[in-house]
Amino acid sequence: MTEAPCLPVAPPPKLLTLRLSIMMFLQWAMFGLWAPLWGKFLLAPASEGGLAFTNWQVGWIMGISGSVGALMAPLIGGQIADRYVPTQRLLAVLLIVGGLLKWVTAYQTGFWPWLGLSVGAALALGPTGALTNSLAFAHLSDPTRQFPKIRVWGTIGWIVSGWVFAMVWLQHDLVLQYLPPFLKGEEHGNVMPRMLDSLKVAGVVAIAFALYCLTLPNTPPKRDARVKLAFGKAFAMFRHRSFAVLLGSGLLIASLNQIYWIQTPSLLTHLGLRKADILPAMSIGQFAEIFVMAMLGLMLKRLGYRRVLAIGGAAFVLRFAIFGTVGLPLWAELAVDSPIFGPGGLPLSVALVAQALHGLCYACFFAGSFIYIDKLADEDVRHSAQTVFCILMGIGPVIGGWLNGALGARYLPKGGTPDYQSYWYVAAAIGLLATVILAVLFRDETEAKQPADADAPAEAG
Repeated sequence: MTEAPCLPVAPPPKLLTLRLSIMMFLQWAMFGLWAPLWGKFLLAPASEGGLAFTNWQVGWIMGISGSVGALMAPLIGGQIADRYVPTQRLLAVLLIVGGLLKWVTAYQTGFWPWLGLSVGAALALGPTGALTNSLAFAHLSDPTRQFPKIRVWGTIGWIVSGWVFAMVWLQHDLVLQYLPPFLKGEEHGNVMPRMLDSLKVAGVVAIAFALYCLTLPNTPPKRDARVKLAFGKAFAMFRHRSFAVLLGSGLLIASLNQIYWIQTPSLLTHLGLRKADILPAMSIGQFAEIFVMAMLGLMLKRLGYRRVLAIGGAAFVLRFAIFGTVGLPLWAELAVDSPIFGPGGLPLSVALVAQALHGLCYACFFAGSFIYIDKLADEDVRHSAQTVFCILMGIGPVIGGWLNGALGARYLPKGGTPDYQSYWYVAAAIGLLATVILAVLFRDETEAKQPADADAPAEAG
């Protein structure tokens, strides 16, 4: 008797959308608690309650942990999920381990414990982003149209977790106001040590998310696949020119994304932002991301992958160029306070407005890349293809960590006058190089692979 093929079992469409949306909400709420903050509390001086690590040390912690986690993702995440264990069960195990490690990290003060525990947590949590993406793709009939609407709940989760933590734990005597973040109070005197508690809360969210994963639709491995080494076959996708170009340019963009998370909190507080307002201020980018994600399917269909990806790269360039202008004397002469976050003058307002470009940065480049890779990859290695793409998010942070150390030592010396203008202009130049590579060399290959797919976005230009 022939055994029936093992296929994903999907619930009714509306219930499926709800369950996958909750999955994305929890996935990114976990990261949204600490990712915007750790560059700040790692770099802040001990007199403020920070850990007083150097730019080089912070670059190594954030870069190596991200790199090791992403480099192992094809084996830990892709290979196991594609060949041996249902995706939802693997997610549960990884989240429990990662959540416990984040909790322990919150109690550390030395560089080496931070580095080791951060690497361990990255090994566990690094594959989860790609696995949640591929689990969603496995149950969607039209990913180009459906995935952005589900992924946007991850953005909402990021915003909600950051706002709630900032309002409940970093402030007191809250009062209602008509502008975001709507509830605002006095900053706690020990706000910097309280920022470290974001790791503990993230650990609790990770474990709760692990339990929820056990209720997700069954997404079994492809046990009958002809090629047993799934991530090996996924690496063979480099034969596609578009895949190679996407990863090459993405490697540079991922390095820039890393220095954005390292230095933006310090830039904003240098311009006058309160520490308690870092999470709400940086969530401006996530609000913009919601709108761009809602339009992403239409953008891909009308403009094609190449133009949408290039728009994402150009948004990185423009944002960093704007960050560079905040040091110009022109802004210092115009004392216009931020209407939402208070004193700081026009430079702070300009930097806050530039946060909105994150919507284009993430949705057009990263989410667009996830959708493109899912269409390009063969069905039995889609998990691994996603994690191979995530390798660039790992190698990129190492480059970004090194870049932050080199640029930080030159332009942002400890105890000296920071030269944010030069720092961000160099970053903008690197982003311009990546965008030009993408715009000139990338060509959509999904049409040739799936000529019968009438809904595939046409490559414009």
